[in-house]
Amino acid sequence: MKKLSMAVASVAIGMLALSGCGQGGTPDAPAEGDGAQSEAPEYTVNEEADFADSKTWKAAKDAGELNIGVKFDQPGLGNVSAGSEDPEGFDIEIAKMVAAELGFSADQIKYTETVSANREPFLQQGNVDMVIATYTINDERKKVVDFAGPYYVAGQDLLVAEDSDIAGPEDLAGKKVCSVDGSTPAQNIKDKYKDAELVTYDAYSKCVTDLQSGSVDAVTTDDAILRGYAQQYEGEFKVVGKPFTEEPYGVGLPKDDQDLRDAVNDALQKGMDDGDWDKAFEYTLGSTDDVDKPEIDRY
Repeated sequence: MKKLSMAVASVAIGMLALSGCGQGGTPDAPAEGDGAQSEAPEYTVNEEADFADSKTWKAAKDAGELNIGVKFDQPGLGNVSAGSEDPEGFDIEIAKMVAAELGFSADQIKYTETVSANREPFLQQGNVDMVIATYTINDERKKVVDFAGPYYVAGQDLLVAEDSDIAGPEDLAGKKVCSVDGSTPAQNIKDKYKDAELVTYDAYSKCVTDLQSGSVDAVTTDDAILRGYAQQYEGEFKVVGKPFTEEPYGVGLPKDDQDLRDAVNDALQKGMDDGDWDKAFEYTLGSTDDVDKPEIDRY
């Protein structure tokens, strides 16, 4: 059984400027007959893996587990559903795929709940070995952590009530818009849509609760996350469908562990080349027909 750690810290993050890279498509929610894969993918563990020049990898190998920070409240990406102990979603499949290439089986992964505001601190303080949690790569974050990837490029969008007349970000003036502390989407609203009233929490699930009650008019984050919620609350919410940024999702890593970054980039590239990435996407988010794999940025 996978091990779960419910560590959550509330740490404020400073100004985060988005720096988009790569190309990506917009995923559709999985549905029968729409390319969704019903069985969970299996990833072959690289028994010959040896990245001992990486302090992070060696410590994890000696401990017998790889500690990965993930989201627990984002359907389709990283989510623990009622009655389940294990997180599931595209980020979780990417975690398993990368871990396998680094020599760790699925039952050697320890999942630590990581909210947007504590991703950098968790990496800096050694609470986790890596973060795979809809983590947008940008230049501000690169000052304190490193990234491998991107493994997917999303776009910021809006989740609104099914009968809402909000058709895009240009309609947000005077509206209450909810996002999470320390996230790039929240910063984008502050910077570019100053007439909107921004409400923030430490988790998107709280934003969705406010949207249900009518306390806010819209929830904003990456389209992949919002599509997961729209699917979960079918008929209640809709995604506007007009992405207005590019959000390259990367694997967050401790600063200056070049060997680990190279190893994770190689693992991601291998998964894209051998079909494991496609299987992970289809199992969690649906058809890959209109989705382009991003280009790895080996900065």
